[in-house]
Amino acid sequence: MAGRSGVLSLILRTGALLKPNSLRDVMATLDPLSLRLFVSVAQAGTIAAAAEREHIAAAAISKRISEIEATLGVALLRRTNKGVMPTAAGERLVTLAHRALHELDDIAVQMRDYANGVGGLIRLAANVSSVVQFLPREVQAFAAQHPRIQIQFEEKASTGVVKAVADNAADIGVFTAVPHGYDLQTFPYHRDCLTLVTPADHALAHHETIAFADTLDFEYVGLPPDTAISQQLARAAHARGRPVNLRIQVTGYDAQCLMIAAGLGLGVMPRAVAQQQAARLGLALVELTDAWAERDLLLAVRSLDALPVACRMLVAHLRGT
Repeated sequence: MAGRSGVLSLILRTGALLKPNSLRDVMATLDPLSLRLFVSVAQAGTIAAAAEREHIAAAAISKRISEIEATLGVALLRRTNKGVMPTAAGERLVTLAHRALHELDDIAVQMRDYANGVGGLIRLAANVSSVVQFLPREVQAFAAQHPRIQIQFEEKASTGVVKAVADNAADIGVFTAVPHGYDLQTFPYHRDCLTLVTPADHALAHHETIAFADTLDFEYVGLPPDTAISQQLARAAHARGRPVNLRIQVTGYDAQCLMIAAGLGLGVMPRAVAQQQAARLGLALVELTDAWAERDLLLAVRSLDALPVACRMLVAHLRGT
């Protein structure tokens, strides 16, 4: 019923003028595949790009969209020489289509438990900070208690984690609290603390505490720009009217620590991560006095009540409830 109610909501709220016997036609036209293809075109900006992404002929996509427009009696795309753009009605349909498709996906997701008996599949997306500090031992403990539950794990930046959950590409997400704009349920997970990491012989190495603003004259070894830490450092530097002086960018904490130890710059990372590497590589840790250095890690789901049993069990385990 959830999927059907979502589709009916989509139909009734598009503003289309339905003829007496046209509801059946609309239901037939707004099938899940057509909706997915329309959303893909709206996101890609061209029918050709959507066709390549969805592995379907461009003419077939164009025909389906034309059928939707004819059935609803409203233009959904504005054609330009650069591609297509959703009209106001098209933008609304994208939002409603996401909702309807998510509800349909939930039906399949919740049936997984029945197909797998007492087992199940959990799709977990998490940012690197939670992976290197907390998740391995906690997931291992859960897996030991529930050996028939399969956990499919993917590491992403925090922005990617919340998008994966919102798009139903992940059941559960673990991310650093960042603004994201998605309609998700979130729960406290852990707190971590960011610290400044320097080579042992660096001019700042003897400080016990320091404000981030006082480090901006020095070069940095940074993480990818879509990570929560990189975005936070960029915001903090921008507030001072300055950029982060990035000398080199790496993909993870291990490489970052090695580059810092080699004297290529400073770094900011979770204290627990830095402590694991400090003695081995001869690194100095300096406490940051900025309020944002204390961070909340959160669990995210689209709807706790709609999750399969196995997923709800993992959420409860990670929350310690």
